[in-house]
Amino acid sequence: MNTWSEAVQNYLTLRRGFGFKLKYAGRALADFACFLNRRAADRITVSLALQFARSQSANVGTSHVAQRLSIIRCFARFHHTVDPRTEIPPDQLLPFRPQRARPYLYSAIEIRALLAAARRLAPDDALRRWTFHHLYGLLAVSGLRIGEALELRRDDVDLHAGVLTIRGAKFGQSRLVPLHASTTRALRAYGARRALYFGRRQTSDYFFVSKRGNRVASSEARRVFYRLSRQLGLRGTKDSHGPRLHDFRHRFAVATLIRWYRDGVDPERRIQVLSTYLGHIHVADTYWYLTACPELMGAAVNRLEKRWSNFP
Repeated sequence: MNTWSEAVQNYLTLRRGFGFKLKYAGRALADFACFLNRRAADRITVSLALQFARSQSANVGTSHVAQRLSIIRCFARFHHTVDPRTEIPPDQLLPFRPQRARPYLYSAIEIRALLAAARRLAPDDALRRWTFHHLYGLLAVSGLRIGEALELRRDDVDLHAGVLTIRGAKFGQSRLVPLHASTTRALRAYGARRALYFGRRQTSDYFFVSKRGNRVASSEARRVFYRLSRQLGLRGTKDSHGPRLHDFRHRFAVATLIRWYRDGVDPERRIQVLSTYLGHIHVADTYWYLTACPELMGAAVNRLEKRWSNFP
């Protein structure tokens, strides 16, 4: 292993030890190490960092170039502690401001239609359609990330206590997620169908499995979702953007806060509970989920008006 590859690996090991996954950054930094080796560079300079950030195809947008430079900037800060000659690209140089996708708030009717469409999936496999029906249903009522749901093992799904154990989620955190009794019954029904389908055949210990008994791939879960979304008109037939699986999580957070407002619960006192339930490290991440909802803003205004009505 050459010196630059070692330096990159040391950096990634340290960051990943804090729970960062750094999948894209890992690939970009491996390419950067090769880039530095080809130029026989003995140190990182701002000029080299810019050359690398701009080294991809001309069709790449400025935000992508800024993202690549941001990755190099973080690595350079780390490497500066090893080699003081390292030049760190200034923050003002192509600043990277990631833009979050605008969330889509599903209606209850749309969710019911999506789950019904999943049950009609072709081919009419005795398990596949029920796998996606229950997978999407769980996302809608629990606020789980798609990766968390697909990583569930059978031992993580306690259908007696009605609790999910989420292991090694974002930033390496684990947590317990209590379920409503109706959700527990639905998951129990899926477990029974899965057992009947496979009989005595050996399967993986994942909870949601393909017809071959393996873990459902994230890419397949998304492909099926996009297909169903187009069937229902949630996406245009040729649209590359539209409602996402992750938007179930946004809807769950918003629906929870609206329910608190309606029940007279002070959301400021309970927001940390929701943040913990969703597996957020910072409560600010939870507040972001609660934006862009007119009904939520209306509930907040009504609560404020009731408070002020008590004053003479």
